[in-house]
Amino acid sequence: MNTELLQKYISGNATKTEKQHVTEWIQQSPENMREYIVQRKLYDIALWRTKPIMKEKKQPKRFILHTFWIEAAKVAAIVAIVLLGTQHWFGRNHTQGNELLQSIHVPAGQRAELILADGTKVWLNSLSTLTFPGSFNGNIRNVKLNGEGYFAVTKNAEQPFLVETSKCNIKVLGTEFNVMAYEADSLWETALLKGSVEILKPGTTMNGMRLEPNTVASLKGNKLIKGQITEPDHFLWREGLICFNNISVRDMIEKLKLYYGVNFIINNPQILDNHYTGKFRTKDGVVHVLKVLRLSIKFTYTKDDEKNIITIY
Repeated sequence: MNTELLQKYISGNATKTEKQHVTEWIQQSPENMREYIVQRKLYDIALWRTKPIMKEKKQPKRFILHTFWIEAAKVAAIVAIVLLGTQHWFGRNHTQGNELLQSIHVPAGQRAELILADGTKVWLNSLSTLTFPGSFNGNIRNVKLNGEGYFAVTKNAEQPFLVETSKCNIKVLGTEFNVMAYEADSLWETALLKGSVEILKPGTTMNGMRLEPNTVASLKGNKLIKGQITEPDHFLWREGLICFNNISVRDMIEKLKLYYGVNFIINNPQILDNHYTGKFRTKDGVVHVLKVLRLSIKFTYTKDDEKNIITIY
């Protein structure tokens, strides 16, 4: 493979025909995949050593694992999940019955974007895992989510799309919706932006709760509650933003734990009932969030990097 063309593809500047050519080449052999990964790493190292530049509005579609890697997830979703750049980002292949499944896990403080075999686009938030087949056969397109994901599902009336989570499942034909379903968290929520979805209890296939655009279903105990979307800025996590709207510091810390994989020790509980509104770039990190928060609320903190613990005083 021409190195110049490969770098053009990795940087997102290849034409549609060139992208197809490179994708087919990567699929031809494990050696080609390894060469691609080497070039990908070199490009990423170069990105880390240069300042970000403003991009024109009309850009080719980006395939991004923010902030470390850029294109490979698209290939991975079609061919196989591969190790890209660091020990923290990983994918695995395993089988369920006769079906080969692939898993992709996003590390703390990162997010991923990929396209499934049917053209469905998926964004994954921090500490999220998606399990999916290399191709969708049978009567249903089935994936499993542990964490938070935003789905733009390719419409196919003959083959519904089903997102399985530990608490409820979401059945759709073609739509856009956000699912928050971390197994370790009591909060379970599905918000519908476009189209329609049906919320199903595990093991059931009908008589679920239907959502209309701009509505959200939350699980309270064992009961599903439907309401209106009140925090549309939350979905900006797809663009690398964490948004807080008059949120208590208590709930804010819970979100920081989730998004950055860090633990907190609170030795100043008086601050927990304070409320805060603001937006942060995920890539700026948890310490930056705390520094800005200190401008409004009086507290101090220390961070133990070895134990990954932040203590607030």
